[in-house]
Amino acid sequence: MTQKPDHTIPNGALKPEMHECHTDPAKPKASDQDLAKTVSDQPVEVKSAARWAYERLILYIKNFEEQLDNEHEVAMGFAGSDAGVLRIEGMGYFDPDIVTFYGTDPEGNKTQLVQHVTQLNVILRALALTVVDEEPTRIGFRLAEDLDENAPVR
Repeated sequence: MTQKPDHTIPNGALKPEMHECHTDPAKPKASDQDLAKTVSDQPVEVKSAARWAYERLILYIKNFEEQLDNEHEVAMGFAGSDAGVLRIEGMGYFDPDIVTFYGTDPEGNKTQLVQHVTQLNVILRALALTVVDEEPTRIGFRLAEDLDENAPVR
């Protein structure tokens, strides 16, 4: 009989768990990444809905970026909306329930989306670089570093 993994942290609180399955088993998965310390070491119960959504979105964005070539950057389309596409240049949250995305649209206009976590539906997209010789900006890696550097002290 196989023993189920323990999904609790020392105080008995639930530990975040992630699972994915793809048609190509060799395809990189967000669940294969090392979770940032703040994501894995803090129980779900101590995080606001905004922080929890923010942390998990970072994992998905970082994984998506790792699969892009140097001619594309990550962008978001908004499900259920005609707001268009946003090249992601920044992300944040405001406790208890707001997540915000900063960036530019395909025409170069400055854009910010402020979204309640219950309305959060995004599509990650590969957007071609506007200047071909330019290095792509990888926001996912910066966001993941920021998670560990600015972990809340509890």
